[in-house]
Amino acid sequence: MNRDASITSLSALALKLTLSEEEKGFDESDGTLLPIKIPSSFFKLINPDDPSDPIRRQVVPTVFEHTESRGETLDPLAEKRHAATARLIHRYPNRAAFLTTDLCFIHCRHCFRRRFTGTFQGPANEEEIEQAARYVEKHPEITELLFTGGDLFTLNDVQLETMIGAFRSRRPDLIIRLCSRAPAARAERITPALIAMLKTFDTAPFFLMTQFNHVRELTKEALRATALFIDNGIPAMNQTVLLKGVNDDADTLKELCNTILANRIKPYYLFQGDLVSGTAHLRVSIEDGMKLEAELRKRLSGLAMPLYALDLPEGGGKVPLVNSYVEEKKDGALIFRTPYGGHRSYPAD
Repeated sequence: MNRDASITSLSALALKLTLSEEEKGFDESDGTLLPIKIPSSFFKLINPDDPSDPIRRQVVPTVFEHTESRGETLDPLAEKRHAATARLIHRYPNRAAFLTTDLCFIHCRHCFRRRFTGTFQGPANEEEIEQAARYVEKHPEITELLFTGGDLFTLNDVQLETMIGAFRSRRPDLIIRLCSRAPAARAERITPALIAMLKTFDTAPFFLMTQFNHVRELTKEALRATALFIDNGIPAMNQTVLLKGVNDDADTLKELCNTILANRIKPYYLFQGDLVSGTAHLRVSIEDGMKLEAELRKRLSGLAMPLYALDLPEGGGKVPLVNSYVEEKKDGALIFRTPYGGHRSYPAD
């Protein structure tokens, strides 16, 4: 495989970009902060003449990451509290998340799992895999397992095959979600050999969960990688994070969602930013997010419309952030406001 070199320091960034004072102020020596890691292929998407470039904002750190705002924490979803084993998080009754590795191809500055990502713990070892697989075997209410981290595709095919086999040998019915930024950040990792290995596990479906946040990430290479899954019967669904200065306007999100859908990827979630330490400068207010949701509902079809959602703090679970169109109940009918500003009635009983 062709190894795509990554930029891992401010000094390396400074050779390629004119850094702003806010970017220069990022303290790489602070071990509590997510290290810099930008694949060269992803870096090439940045317009170096635009200090507010939406790709740049996702991967180039700033001094604002040193500030912890109200309500922020390194574990906003209380994953430590819901750890069933060393690498298995069981927050929801019917699904769990397995932390395959802490390694990622790319370090996104909005990362919600920065307490774990890039901490040099490496892939789950044999004991950690077995512990998690035994737990899932004893809990048949778990019907879906997220392979996440880190990025599972930083592992080689043999490592992945071993991990998947440990779970599927005990639970052939287990649906597995493959949660990855690889199509956007390291597309060449997705190979026919990888897909062929996945297809040997045919007792239950896989789903590819991508994260594309801006239409410029949908490169020819990224779409080729995603198509390899889709062409081989593995559906792809996209989870976009709503980010200030990246995609917090209706035109950008409309183009992103329609382009994703046109390439057979279902826009699944539009996530409100989690309360992760040092990410307040990237979070959009829920009030503004709700306005965007209402505007998108006018512009997008049902297939193209993602669910705007918030993963509640302290492990409270996901809730939809959806505008209500019921305005009142009158004369035995519910009065609805249409997405376009009109009104219609529907019998209440």
